[in-house]
Amino acid sequence: MSLMKTYWTCQVAGWGSYTAMGMWAASQQVGWRPSVVAGYLLFFLYSIALTDLFRREILRRRWLNAPLGRVFGTLLLGAVVVGAIQSLLVFAVDLALQPRSNTFVQHPSIALTAWVGITGVTAGWTVLYVSLTATRRSREKEVHLQLALREAELRALEAQINPHFLFNCLNSIRGLVTEDPALAQDLITRLANILRYNLHRDLNHTVPLASEVEVVSDYLALESVRLEERLKVRLAIEPAAASVPIPPMLLQSLVENAVKHGIAPLPGGGELFIGARIEGGALALEVDNPGSLAEPASGSTKVGLTNTRERLRILYGGRASLQLENRDGRVAATVLIPKTA
Repeated sequence: MSLMKTYWTCQVAGWGSYTAMGMWAASQQVGWRPSVVAGYLLFFLYSIALTDLFRREILRRRWLNAPLGRVFGTLLLGAVVVGAIQSLLVFAVDLALQPRSNTFVQHPSIALTAWVGITGVTAGWTVLYVSLTATRRSREKEVHLQLALREAELRALEAQINPHFLFNCLNSIRGLVTEDPALAQDLITRLANILRYNLHRDLNHTVPLASEVEVVSDYLALESVRLEERLKVRLAIEPAAASVPIPPMLLQSLVENAVKHGIAPLPGGGELFIGARIEGGALALEVDNPGSLAEPASGSTKVGLTNTRERLRILYGGRASLQLENRDGRVAATVLIPKTA
């Protein structure tokens, strides 16, 4: 049963029971008059409406998030106000239905007793509502905290990528500043495009694969100046894969890792392959380069691959993966990402 269905069931059952008991007690004193039945039926309806309005105000104004002392005072005052409105409606309805023999006019003490009783019941309703929803509120707070921690962790990982990427790209440009200023200027523009892309990434931490391929093209243009004919690139991106959302800078990190550790150390360089295809309900993203898996060199932090795995874990849990493997004299990095987050 949903929470709202449970809530409305409790509302109807609770106020219905209280109304039925009041109606029975009144009938024992004055009999089953139509005015008694009508008055209590109206009491049942507006009591549900008023307490539900009170609940909405509690949620809208976030009264339960205040310090404990303030919560107690606010809820007590609210219960007193709601009880007073209920009592005034009871008196008004009774006066309208029985103008000549109104009990509350003839006996003010009964009116006071009725107000105290109704206010007490409304206060009990408030305590019961807060108590029964305490577990749900605690669970929601825990979920919000986990989401905040997840967001902070993801932001921290993304922040680690930027300095690493900048360091490698600026090294590629540095030697051209005096040798070929025009080319250096063009490369700086490409670097600016990459940084602009990273700054304007989607708030949900994903971008279409096609956008990622564009920024990778700028990165490879930077590296081709340094590696010249040693860097050859082959793309195989299926049209259906281009629109699938992926974490920004993920493909760039894989490509950067392949160039730095696979192609750049080889005297003759080699071919970099970038492929993407749809496999079932997932995007299969592949980057491979010549070489073989080996122990990382001293001083290698493997920041890119480590961050890639962590970002996949945070965004997709166990539904995404990154695998590295030797494949016929080449190293293949394969990422599987679900088409929907």
